[in-house]
Formats: sequence, C-alpha cells, structure tokens
Amino acid sequence: MHNLKHYFVHLHRFFLLINTKKISFMSTFRFEALKETAGRKPVEVKELDKKSVIFGSNVFNDKAMRQFLTSEAYKAVKSAVQHGTKIDRKLADYIAMGMKEWALSKGVTHYTHWFQPLTGATAEKHDAFFETSFDGSDPVEKFGGSQLVQQEPDASSFPNGGIRNTFEARGYTAWDPTSPAFIFGTTLCIPTVFVSYTGEALDYKAPLLRALAAVDEAATEVCQYFDKNVKKVTATLGWEQEYFLVDAALAASRPDITLTGRTLLGHASAKGQQLEDHYFGSIPTRVLNYMRDLENECMLLGIPVKTRHNEVAPNQFELAPIFEEANLAVDHNSLLMDVMQKVGERHNFKVLLHEKPFAGVNGSGKHNNWSMATDTGVNLLGPGKTPMSNLQFLTFFINTIKAVYTNEELMRASIASASNDHRLGANEAPPAIISVFIGDQLTKVLAELEGVSAGKLSPEEKTDLKLNVVGKIPDVLLDNTDRNRTSPFAFTGNKFEFRAVGSTANCANAMTTVNAIMAKQLKDFKAEVDALIEDKSMKKDDAIFNVLREYIKQTKAILFEGDGYSDAWQEEAAKRGLSNHKTTPEALKAKVSEKSLALFEELDIMSHVEAEARYEIELEEYIKKIQIEGRVLGDIARNHVIPTAIRYQNVLIENVKGLKEIFGAEFESVAKEQITLIKEISAHIASINSTVEEMTEVRKESNALATSEEQAHAYCFKVKPMFDVIRKSCDKLELLVDDELWPLTKYRELLFIR
Repeated sequence: MHNLKHYFVHLHRFFLLINTKKISFMSTFRFEALKETAGRKPVEVKELDKKSVIFGSNVFNDKAMRQFLTSEAYKAVKSAVQHGTKIDRKLADYIAMGMKEWALSKGVTHYTHWFQPLTGATAEKHDAFFETSFDGSDPVEKFGGSQLVQQEPDASSFPNGGIRNTFEARGYTAWDPTSPAFIFGTTLCIPTVFVSYTGEALDYKAPLLRALAAVDEAATEVCQYFDKNVKKVTATLGWEQEYFLVDAALAASRPDITLTGRTLLGHASAKGQQLEDHYFGSIPTRVLNYMRDLENECMLLGIPVKTRHNEVAPNQFELAPIFEEANLAVDHNSLLMDVMQKVGERHNFKVLLHEKPFAGVNGSGKHNNWSMATDTGVNLLGPGKTPMSNLQFLTFFINTIKAVYTNEELMRASIASASNDHRLGANEAPPAIISVFIGDQLTKVLAELEGVSAGKLSPEEKTDLKLNVVGKIPDVLLDNTDRNRTSPFAFTGNKFEFRAVGSTANCANAMTTVNAIMAKQLKDFKAEVDALIEDKSMKKDDAIFNVLREYIKQTKAILFEGDGYSDAWQEEAAKRGLSNHKTTPEALKAKVSEKSLALFEELDIMSHVEAEARYEIELEEYIKKIQIEGRVLGDIARNHVIPTAIRYQNVLIENVKGLKEIFGAEFESVAKEQITLIKEISAHIASINSTVEEMTEVRKESNALATSEEQAHAYCFKVKPMFDVIRKSCDKLELLVDDELWPLTKYRELLFIR
C-alpha cells in the first residue's frame, strides 16, 4: 500500500512537470541521473594481501598442477606447453580429475570452455559438475577427460563466414593447454580454440597459435647462425589498455552509449582536454578504488598488471601489464575486458572501451608491444654487449622492418574496424598509413650498414664494422629517448610498439598478422643467406651483412620519423608508394589479396577458406555497426531532440505572442532575437528530419545490394556521412534549447563528473 501511494505521488509530480512545460521525461531522466551520481560514495576496497602472495591464486598454474596432478599428468601438460606434444586421452582423464579437485577446493560449481569467437567478445557455456544416475539417485561431482578436451557449441550461432554445412551446424571447442585454466566467480574456465564441424578455425586463438608456431620455427633457425643452443623462440606481447569511465546512471541516460558504446551526438564541453590537466594527474578517489578492485581481480587471475594512470582526455584511464608470452597475453587482455565491466558494476561505473566514445577528445587505443625471446633468455630485439649479439639484434631488427614494408597493407587490415576508423588519423593516434619509426640514432646505424661493400668484406672493413658500428649500438640506444607518436609501428629500445591497435580489438588479430609476416620474412632471409653461403662461398657474417644491406636499401620508404600529424606526410607517403586506406572497407581488401592468401596458406596459419571467411565476417560486422548507429541516431534525433526543440520553440512562440500583445506594432524590434531563434530552430529541425528520412532510404538501398563488399562500401560512403549532418544540427540545438529541457546528458557532465 505504501509503495502504491509512493508511486502515485511520483506520478502526480511527473504530470505536473509535463503540464507546466518545465521539463520532459527524458530530461527528468537526465537530472535524476545527475542527482544519483552526485550522491555516489567511493566503494570500499580491501587489500587481499601482497600482490606477490595472491598472484595466480585462481589459476591452475604450475604450483597448482604440482599439487593436484600425478607426476605423469604434470609432465604431459608441460610437454604440451613447451613442445606442442599431444596429450593422450587417458592422461587427459587424470588431468581433468586433478583440475576438478582443485576447482572444488575453491568452491567452484560449474565449468566452461572459454573461447574467443569472431564476435570480438569472449564466449562461454556453463555446465555443472553435478550429475545423477538415470533414476535421479547417486548425485556426484563429475568431470572427465572428454569434458576437458572438447565441448560442442552451435557454430551457426557465431560469425562463421559461411564455414559450416547447412545440415550440420556443430562447432567444437578444444582445450588449449598452453593457456592455463582459471576460476572466475564459481566457474572453472578452460581456454579453448573454436573450430567448425569440418575443422576450420572459427575464432581468434587458432590462427594465432599457428602463427606463433611458425615464427618460433623460422626465428629458431635464424638464431642458429648466432647460437646453436637456441631451441625455441617465443613471441612476447605487452598490451596497454585505454578506457573511459562514466557513471552508470549517466551512461544509462544516454541511449547511444547504451546501444553503441559511444556518443552519436553531443556538443563539445567548453573545457575538454585543452589544459591536459587530467593526464598523469592525481587519480580520482572513486576511480582509484575501482582500479584497486580491478587489480585485485587481475592478481587472482594471474594477469600481471603493473601500471595505472589517467590518460589525456577527461575520465580516460590506462592499465598496462608486464609483458608475457603472446598467446597468454592475448587471453589475459580478452579476459580483462570482461572483468573490467564486471568490476565496474560494483562501483557504479560503465566502462567504455570504444575507440572514440566522445568527439573532440582523444580516443582510446591498445598499444601492442611485441618482441621475441629465446629459450636461452635473450630478447632478440634488445641490443647485446658484443658485436655478435648485436649482429643478431640487427638481423631481427632489420627483418622486422622488411616484414612490415612488404606487408604494410595487411598490417593496416589487421587493425581495421568501424570503431577504430574514428581514431586513426585523428591527431591523437597514428595515421592510417603504416610506417616504422626507429629514431635518429638507429637511422645512422642503418646508413653505415648500407655502405657495406657488396660481396666479401675485407678484414679491415669487417673489423671496423663490428667495432665502430655494430659494437656501439648499446651506447647509441642509451640516447634514443624519443618515442614517436605519429608512426603506427615504433621501435622503443627493446621492442616494437604497434600503436594503431584499437581499444576494443582482440589483440590476436594484430598479433597473428605480425607474427605471420615475421615468420615469412625470416624464412625468406634464411634462404637468401644460405644461398650466398653455398653459391658464392661467402662466410656467414659476410652473407648476413650483404642481405641486410639490400634490405636497408629496399625498405627506406617505410621509415618515418614523425611530423606531428602534418598533412605533408600524406603527400610524402603517396610519393613513396605507401597505402593510405582510411576506411575499413578499403583496408580489409588486403586480407584476401593473392599475396596475403598465399602467405597464410604457406605457413599453415589459415586456409583460403578461413581467410576469406574472416574477410566476409569483418565486412558484415562493419555493416551491422554502421546500420545500428544509423538507427539509434535517427531514433534519438526524431524522438528526443526534435520534440524537445519544438517544446522550447513553443515557449518562444508564446513569449513573442505576449510581447505582441504588450507592444503592438513595435513587437518585432522587441522580439527580434526570439524570432531569430524560432527560425533557427525550425531550420535545424527541417535538416534533421529530412536527413533522417534520406538516411533511412539509403540504408534500404544499401541492404539490397548483392555483395557484402558493395554493402560495406555504401554504408561507409553514403550512409555514414549523413551522421555528421544530423549531428551538426542536433549539437546546434543543444546550445539553443533551454538546459532544463534538454533530454540528453551533456558532454560536460559525462566527462567531468566522476
């Protein structure tokens, strides 16, 4: 009864507001959200223990395996991780038994195969350990090798690019022992690959694992030139996750944030990031508590996060870990993005991972710091202390540049998405042109190497080269402090930083490409060196210097030292023959070029069918995202913005009528500004309405086109430009209409309330 009375009181107040024309329902929603946000208190977060103590507590890691597995089962898992050997089904039963006992000891009730389909999000289907006999008796906790090794999700429920038979929609998830199982909540999560009924990869993980195997094989063979003890090379990755935090109530008051992850309209705040006072400033208390809570969860899950700080834009932040083996790092980043949202709910935050959630301020990226390490403990992209170790460094350094030069279009395709298009080239992120930054010092080193004589080197030349060029690289790099902001692929002292990866992206997409092109390049390099040794009777060092010299000459076009986002680079890049694909439909074509298809097939990373399916899936994803954004924008513009503008216009009209009654013939001079406002509002309403109608028709025409390629092109170049027209008028109306009537939470509120 009390609740009913409470309801009618609120309902009465609501109608009073409507009737007095003071405020709309949506603006009520906005102001209620602001009121709720103003009353937020930081959520208390308790430190669980020292990070070194809790790290990996919920991971079936080496420590847990030693405790819960038999010696034979433990050795089988380690061998699979280190050497890729297949685990016998009988041993799988023993592993599953140990994993179950470990999980039950931690209060786990369910298990799931945790995988990364081509949706961009992770997927899971929970099954209980609990089972009974057919008559319902003898309840037991059961988990065997067959459940560990394989599950069967419906492959037709995920993007598949046509990879499935119509009569057989099954897909299979298969255990990946190289990435340890973990507990999240009360569920045991088992990292897996996802393949179709016919065996093709339907996820991000399977091609990545194949690319990592390919680069391991190719890099190990090249390492043999320098150290015969090297038996394995591991690609490493350290990602940097940027994100925005918005209060959950404010985010819920914006239909565009709720449905698309970004704001489709909204006038710039008077104060944005001009002063850059947010960057590296003190972290707001609510946010800091969120970060602490998130770090606790990360520690339990074995995600080695280390760095947290504010980013340049207001309410923008960054989290970065210690680098790890690439496959594990990719899994950790995919898991993190899920954990961030769940922890955000506890703190009444909405985490925005979109590359450009707000116009006019910096977007978010996910820099991928990539390198390679040997099983002897050497970073192949880190300078050494001897001429021989530095020659090894130069070999892998120059081969990386050559790999990027040869495959720059494929590199661009690997980071293409509808959301990342907003960020690339927006004076905050690298341009869409792929280039390599190495710094002035290393540029001089390459110039010295370029001058090496063709053929066999004289003893004097070789000595001079080793002592004065190669031998001094460590000293050179000590001074190499510049970190370029306008090059997508920058050398940062002991690794390459792929700066163009988007904040929502699965790192596997970029990492599969980087490791694949590197594997191909190292294979080609070894073949060239071996040919010189055999055919020209050159010594190993002479052959290596000769091949590297030619690579330096060939790759000059890709090297770029940065110019602060100047347009001049666009012109220069065109002269150099570098591609500049500014949109996803243009960029993605490189994935199905003859060269790319041949590369993936040669290295057994993706078949033609798998590569073409991904092309189709990414085009479809692009179309759907623009389509959704168009519908949402049309809805907000017509159902929220226009009615609000008309309501305010009616207020002005009543005001003009009143002035006419008072002043008679003189009213036009008295009401001049009001009349101007009325006309201005009418013009914007007309522009919005006509453009929304036109956009709807163009979408229908685009949907009717025969191929995904044609549809994507139409959505990119015909539908998407209309967003700006609609937005411009909506944002102008935001400045004209009474703030108390405006229904959408404004930029100044979204960006500065925390």
